[in-house]
Amino acid sequence: MENADLQAVLEAVMARLFIPLEASGRHVHITKEQAVTLFGHSLTPKRPLSQPGQYLANERVTLVGPKGQFENVAVLGPERPEGQVEISLTDGRSLGIVPALRLSGDVKGSPGAVLRGSRGQVKLSQGVICAKRHIHLTPETAKRLHLKDKQDVKLQVFTERPLIFDDVTVRVSDKFADFVHLDYDEANACGFRNGDLSRILREGTD
Repeated sequence: MENADLQAVLEAVMARLFIPLEASGRHVHITKEQAVTLFGHSLTPKRPLSQPGQYLANERVTLVGPKGQFENVAVLGPERPEGQVEISLTDGRSLGIVPALRLSGDVKGSPGAVLRGSRGQVKLSQGVICAKRHIHLTPETAKRLHLKDKQDVKLQVFTERPLIFDDVTVRVSDKFADFVHLDYDEANACGFRNGDLSRILREGTD
């Protein structure tokens, strides 16, 4: 077997056994109307992200809380139906905000914050969350692993400081690519580096 063929087989086996890890830093999602208020125009893509159709925008905001603020915060596109801020628990301490621990999109009753852009500002009455650690899976991968959408599992991470995360939520969609998303508190706790992998240990609750 040629080296190229052997490498292809190895990569195929690795893809079936392991799921890549990604660390997600603080960022915001905004509506088209909010983008116009903040920047005077819709979001403009800078580079694509790992999830199909998602991108890092050229635009940035200042995120303001009762006790502090973060400048140059990433904005992710495309625009969404509702504004959302994703921060870590440590970020929340600096801002004076206790973010709700939620899956993305579940913002009802969560704290608010102020976003400042190059042309204006937007006050969110809700939308500040700490994203619950989760795994994006395609339907094909979920079927092969016998997993369902919104199911919680244990996850072993092969990092500089290996550990096992409990209560990791599986999210299944044909719009996803297979990746685990941790916030920076979790990534720092396990010594994450780009290229690190993970493995689902067992099925959890439905």
